[in-house]
Amino acid sequence: MKKILITGENSYVGSSLKAWLSKHPVIYSVDTISLRDNQWKEVSFAGYDTVLHTVGIAHVEAKPEMEDLYYKINRDLTIEAAKKSKDDKVKQFIFLSSIIVYGDSSKINQPRIIDENTIPTPANFYGNSKLQAEKGILPLENDDFKVVIIRPPMIYGKESKGNYRKLVKVASKLPVFPEVNNERSMLHIDNLCEFIRLLIDNEEKGIFFPQNAEYVKTSEMVKVIAEVQGKKIKLTKIFNPFVVGVGKYVKITNKIFGNLVYKQSLSEYKNEYRIKDFRESIEDSK
Repeated sequence: MKKILITGENSYVGSSLKAWLSKHPVIYSVDTISLRDNQWKEVSFAGYDTVLHTVGIAHVEAKPEMEDLYYKINRDLTIEAAKKSKDDKVKQFIFLSSIIVYGDSSKINQPRIIDENTIPTPANFYGNSKLQAEKGILPLENDDFKVVIIRPPMIYGKESKGNYRKLVKVASKLPVFPEVNNERSMLHIDNLCEFIRLLIDNEEKGIFFPQNAEYVKTSEMVKVIAEVQGKKIKLTKIFNPFVVGVGKYVKITNKIFGNLVYKQSLSEYKNEYRIKDFRESIEDSK
């Protein structure tokens, strides 16, 4: 039996993985722990095969006055948890990083493809705090302590937070939506949970870039979300000049309609983890 400890009792990924692995109670034993105060430092991690570290600040506006907190939580706490895991003889430490370490989306109509040669260049302290955490835990690795870093694109699914929920609101309210040709890498929560399960089973180490099998066009995603909700939304290119113009001054526009993808070959794995296709993932995310 694999014993797994998840940091972050209420994290979306942590809660989802615990539910995912609970389908196989004979194979996996999963516990969670909160790192909100210092009491966790007195708890032994001994006996666990894997620690999955999901604690971090996300889906919060990165205001300048929050910079210290981002580094404290996303970087320092990650390194502390990894060091404790190693000291307590845990075999594998999995850190949930982010595609954000590569910076922002491209401007509208400009392709942005991340491949094996792309160097991380964070655009803000959110991305840099994640990258600094990676740099802090990788040197801890040895033959007895394997470090895994996952850099997922936008994660979505039922009860997920962040930008996907905003698209759901848009799909439920707007009769029309701009049809801008863009591509985004995304990752459904079930595909991520299956991927993490495989990383644990295979006792992996290294940096990984999971994503759905299909790139996503924002307008197409909004249309499918609406269809799943029993609504109709019309896609139109009539607003595209306005969208492009606004994108030069308003960053959120590029976040919605810009391009940001992983090269598909970067996300291939020896075992199949993409168990939900795009349509299925939207239907399961209602």
